[in-house]
Amino acid sequence: MTGPQVVPSATTVVQTQNVQRRGMPVLLRRTMPLIVVAVVLLLTYAWVTSLELDSIERRTLNAGYITSRIGEHLVLSIIASVLVAVLAIPAGIAVSRSRSKVFRGIVIGIANIGQATPAIGVVILLAIVWQTGFTTALLALVIYSFLPVLQNTITGLAQVDPNIRESARGMGMTSSQVLCRVELPLASPVILAGFRTALVFAVGVATVATFINAGGLGDMIINGLKLQRYPVLVVGAVLVAAIAVLIDWAAGVVEDIVRPKGL
Repeated sequence: MTGPQVVPSATTVVQTQNVQRRGMPVLLRRTMPLIVVAVVLLLTYAWVTSLELDSIERRTLNAGYITSRIGEHLVLSIIASVLVAVLAIPAGIAVSRSRSKVFRGIVIGIANIGQATPAIGVVILLAIVWQTGFTTALLALVIYSFLPVLQNTITGLAQVDPNIRESARGMGMTSSQVLCRVELPLASPVILAGFRTALVFAVGVATVATFINAGGLGDMIINGLKLQRYPVLVVGAVLVAAIAVLIDWAAGVVEDIVRPKGL
């Protein structure tokens, strides 16, 4: 003998449908970039395998060469982005805490120089005055990607409600505790948005690292242009675009995960 069946009310059904409808856009937003990248990569692979490649193209369009270039590109981009976060976030905190307009202007002005200068100009100038190679390309990426994280850190901390700060101090928190436990968590969505932008910048700018012998997928693009091997050029460009989209997607997922509840 079965027990009495519970019939959901109309209100419960409507609430369940609303939750499902709200969940669908989030799921679609998180999966759509992956689907688009997968489709583009598959179409590119099918196109390349349908071609009769010459010896030069075969030496470039093979798994070993492509994997090596992707590895160089990712290492350069990720290390540069981590360095930007390590340097720009403390600099943004220092600027937001300083009452000196001169100090604020100097820091933001220096960061603006790197952003305003064309990426290839930053790379070549550093190579002329210093040296070629990985370290120079890394420094150029840090300079070029510094401003978004710095600016967003300053903006995020400035947007924290002063009443919340006062409430935290009234609970006996020190200035460092207010910063770490209250201000930075509340400012984290804005800061992470800047870091996300810096990551995408780094992936794009890393393509010009090939001009100073720093490797990366820029090698494929430049070789495709110089040798007029358009399959090599297209594959290099598609891979750079795919990496940029995937890194932006991953950063967006992390941003959603670490975002404080209610924001």
